[in-house]
Amino acid sequence: MIKSFKQTFLSLDLQSPRWSSAETMAKDYELRQYETAKWVSTVIRGESQKEAMRQGFWKLFHYIQGKNEREMKIDMTVPVTCLVKSGCTDFKISFFVPFEHQDSPPQPMDSDVFVEERKAVAIFVRSFGGFASPEKYAEEAEVLARTLRNRGQPFHEDFFYTAGYDSPFKLFNRHNEVWYFKK
Repeated sequence: MIKSFKQTFLSLDLQSPRWSSAETMAKDYELRQYETAKWVSTVIRGESQKEAMRQGFWKLFHYIQGKNEREMKIDMTVPVTCLVKSGCTDFKISFFVPFEHQDSPPQPMDSDVFVEERKAVAIFVRSFGGFASPEKYAEEAEVLARTLRNRGQPFHEDFFYTAGYDSPFKLFNRHNEVWYFKK
């Protein structure tokens, strides 16, 4: 319980998906190549992004605390991602599945929670600090989109992901990202 609490709420020693820097094109973003990986996800419909993140986080947290077919506790990972689609009030919140469970993650007991495989993909990433709100994520996503357009970089403009790396209790040196998938 102590380890789980520390990992979840203090963001200590958490696993994250594997990626390599495809190329650093500018000081304000980078292009990463992510490996294929499994994530546990839930879709929250018809709520604000902030409320969807809250509800989605707790559904996924219950999954890693043992609300799965094996009643197994699973370590917290980073980042917590949220898929944001233009003009849509459905938000997909996801946790990366730790490496030791990638081959065979336990199936969720909650019918709203599912395991998905995200294929290897190139992602444009913009990082920023501080406490991120839905408005801050949208602002940073717009800055990244504008930069990519100005540099002629093809990307999927109809959606982006938010990526949070820190617990709400971490006050300093916070790390957040917005992701656009390269076309």
